[in-house]
Amino acid sequence: MKIKYLLSVIAIVAFTKDTFAQYSQDAVRFSTFQNGSTSRIKAIGNSGTAIGGDLSSVSGNPAGLGFFTHSEFSITPEYNGSKVNSSYFGQANSTSKNNGNLSNASIVFYQRLNTPKGRDKSKGWLSINYGGGYSRTNNFYENIVYGGKNTANSISDYYAGTANNFPDDALAQWAYDDNLIDNFGTTQNPDFASTVNTPVNQTGVISRIGGQSEFNFAFGANYSNKLYLGLGVAVTDLRYDYYRQFIEDGSASITAPGSTIGTPTPFNSNYSQNQSTRGSGANVKLGVIYKPVEALRLGFTFTSPTFYSINDVYNEGLATSINGKSNQPNGSGDYALNYNMRTPLKLAGGAAVFIGKYGFISGDVEYIDYSTTHLSSNDSYIGDQDNAAIKANYKSAINIHAGAEARITSMFYLRGGYSQQGSPFKNNTTSTDVTSDIKTVTGGIGIRFGQYYVDATYAHITGSESFSPYLINNGNPTANFKKTNNNGFLTLGYRF
Repeated sequence: MKIKYLLSVIAIVAFTKDTFAQYSQDAVRFSTFQNGSTSRIKAIGNSGTAIGGDLSSVSGNPAGLGFFTHSEFSITPEYNGSKVNSSYFGQANSTSKNNGNLSNASIVFYQRLNTPKGRDKSKGWLSINYGGGYSRTNNFYENIVYGGKNTANSISDYYAGTANNFPDDALAQWAYDDNLIDNFGTTQNPDFASTVNTPVNQTGVISRIGGQSEFNFAFGANYSNKLYLGLGVAVTDLRYDYYRQFIEDGSASITAPGSTIGTPTPFNSNYSQNQSTRGSGANVKLGVIYKPVEALRLGFTFTSPTFYSINDVYNEGLATSINGKSNQPNGSGDYALNYNMRTPLKLAGGAAVFIGKYGFISGDVEYIDYSTTHLSSNDSYIGDQDNAAIKANYKSAINIHAGAEARITSMFYLRGGYSQQGSPFKNNTTSTDVTSDIKTVTGGIGIRFGQYYVDATYAHITGSESFSPYLINNGNPTANFKKTNNNGFLTLGYRF
């Protein structure tokens, strides 16, 4: 079991007839984070690369800090409402999960540079502003339930395939001891196969919690109110907990001792997995914003790969009841593993057009190559298999963001936006868990009164996922999920 664990770590399905690495999927999951931002920038589709002058610059494009002419602080709590509709062999299910978090908290300190007497105070280096803050960059909270009648195969077919290729595998041994598979060959030439008769009723339950966040430190400089340069450093945190059950019931042809004929017998089996992942890392951001004319701002941000150090704990178990009598539950105990991971770098470019005092229109494009995600080998873990799976299953993707802000009155602002996060999966992927593009529609309002301001944003996020609970030689069962998130953000700010 230790060998299997080192190869696939936290795999939902680790082996078929050929070894299949699944942990690459979580490695890419941890690479799909977005910049943390205030409600204002979220309301315009997170298209803040060229905006400047917003506290999102602390965690986004640090060059935007150069626009500040005063110090400022804000805090942004969030509410996340997740709903997943599932379809599995024609049967529909739905489940939801709600949670609240701190989305963003940032502060910037304005520091004007001294200008020699007699020199034009609008030329040269005018200010260097410093900022720090916290931002949440990824949210994993969701519950999923799917189920239906499978007339073609059983998860025991997967157990049998594992037994034929890895006879010492603990999960295969448990399935054999629980009479879910049997050896229909000889001792010298074993041929394991499922004893389960189809159809079978199958139910899957998945629960994920956790997220990714950054503690950001940045500065931005203003040169002649034309060129703005910035540098940011982020210390990152990763927390991910995953729990999965796959329940199957039906009848199995169990051969009694001394008999050669299997007797159909009712059974119920429950395969479970638990994973707990913790990690910390760091990245660097370099940014620039240029104003060729007063009405136009052009922005660019380079975000280095994030270098993570990760601790992972995994366990699995199988509990089976035959004819109403429960066998002794099987459990692996906890397996711990430490390793390093490098996420892809990200390039972002954007433009913002300001229409006098009436508002602006903004757009961003981001490029990220998920196939460059890399897991580093060490004395206890060999990452070659997972890295090969990343190269085979993942590709580069383009993320787009667009939005606008309209100044209705001197106090009231109206905002709207759209973003689309490109899928990291290739069309010919052999992954068991494939997601679509993620689309987000946003809207929000802002109120300014003196030194204080309040911004509120609603985000409607949609996407889909195809998930195979196990892999066999052919006919892998697939559950289809339609995911919807309805999120709310509220920023409270103060200028001083």
